[in-house]
Amino acid sequence: MNLANLLARAGRVAGADIAVSLGEAPVATYAELAANAAKLAGAMTVRLGLVPGDRVALLMSNAPFYVETLFACWWAGLVAVPINAKLHPREVAFVLADSGARLLIASPDHENDAWQAIGGLSPAPRIIVAEGGEWRGLRGGEVMGVAATAARDPAWLFYTSGTTGRPKGAVLSHSNLFAMCGAYATDVDKVEPGEALLHAAPMSHGSGLYLLPSVAGFGRQLIPESGGFDPDEIFALLKTSRSVSFFAAPTMVGRLVRAPAAGSADTSNLKTIIYGGGPMYLADIRAALDAFGPKFVQIYGQGETPMTITVLPRHLHVSWKDPASEARLSSVGYAQSMVEVVVGDEEGRSLPPGGIGEIFVRGATVMEGYWNDPAATARALRDGWLATGDMGELDPHGFLTLRDRSKDVIISGGSNIYPREVEEVLLRHPQVREVSVIGRLHPDWGEEVVAFVVAEPGISIETLDQLCVENIARFKRPKTYHFVEALPKNSYGKVLKTELREFKPPS
Repeated sequence: MNLANLLARAGRVAGADIAVSLGEAPVATYAELAANAAKLAGAMTVRLGLVPGDRVALLMSNAPFYVETLFACWWAGLVAVPINAKLHPREVAFVLADSGARLLIASPDHENDAWQAIGGLSPAPRIIVAEGGEWRGLRGGEVMGVAATAARDPAWLFYTSGTTGRPKGAVLSHSNLFAMCGAYATDVDKVEPGEALLHAAPMSHGSGLYLLPSVAGFGRQLIPESGGFDPDEIFALLKTSRSVSFFAAPTMVGRLVRAPAAGSADTSNLKTIIYGGGPMYLADIRAALDAFGPKFVQIYGQGETPMTITVLPRHLHVSWKDPASEARLSSVGYAQSMVEVVVGDEEGRSLPPGGIGEIFVRGATVMEGYWNDPAATARALRDGWLATGDMGELDPHGFLTLRDRSKDVIISGGSNIYPREVEEVLLRHPQVREVSVIGRLHPDWGEEVVAFVVAEPGISIETLDQLCVENIARFKRPKTYHFVEALPKNSYGKVLKTELREFKPPS
């Protein structure tokens, strides 16, 4: 069982069909894409000496070669380690060291980040720049057959930060991702040949995961020329590309609705917007439905069970104008077909409908565990159930409503930011005594980072901001700093973040 067989099959069955486009320009047919992936896989094996199970890190912006590289890894029996291209080189270095990656493939715009990341690593992975001379040489070799892999062999290491600030690599097996494909086709949106999957969100995360069911259905990967999310570009592509679907964070949906071109845009070629990765407020989804009609599907998932916990399908968005639909639209839907979902108490006992507790998931998509972290695996996987760390409530009909995020994750622009990561950086400054980081609502990004700092006199915001620039990704930096005399705490010494969220600075 190897995910690369999805592309090998498409190369045989739909070889003449366009597999990848950059904007409106076709890049490769399925026959060409399969051949290129097979050649790259052969070169990584024969010329670079990689063996099945070795890890290959991908530090790339969205581009056509992302698709080819992912499948080449699996074709050779290697493990792909897609890295968020927005991370700081020090954060990239941690992922490289933790995964033990032997090869790092970078897009040209991230070549400098790649070299910075490997500085000080021993052993350091080899760096190859996509579309460079060495890259082109690797793609000129002999075609190799798809490597034999077992169902539970690792395919994708999905690095997701934890509350300790130490990223963890969720081990997603070939079997996990095949099950995700089945859930997508059954619960989310069946793919027909030639339909386009637009990659406006990072391919290192949800959008990249969804290229698998798209290839399984002989769909087309549509990469914007910008490599990212631009409302005007999306509306322009909808004029020429039929039956377009894409994954978007709620903040992206909001920006699309508010774009000046939204009112006059022709969206007849828009098939589905799958939204998830953050809270979608009732007013926002209704505004989106008013703008584009019932073309939405909501999913709730985590890296540990990729894109697959619950679904609120298209047909339950149809009656958005009916006040009776409010509870359903405010939920994240019901369990997807490949998993079971329960809400449990602190002892892990299932709660009756209406009870608020931690969300637990069990099924074929749940990860094998965390890479080289048995302690974290034991905490997350309990008798086959994944403890999500999210709090929720199930109604009598099985619809799940998220009530809180027990991990205190801040979701800004669809990216997860964990307060502890930021707090630990700020606490490196000798004048900082205490710090607590929270999320604050933002109209465009969903949430933004706010830091409350107890410090000795003389410290400046500029100093703390520079400290963050040097150590973490820019999108994780606090947008606001409040210098306070003390942090509110309970009798056990725990910081009361609820009080910080109600904080009003003196006028």
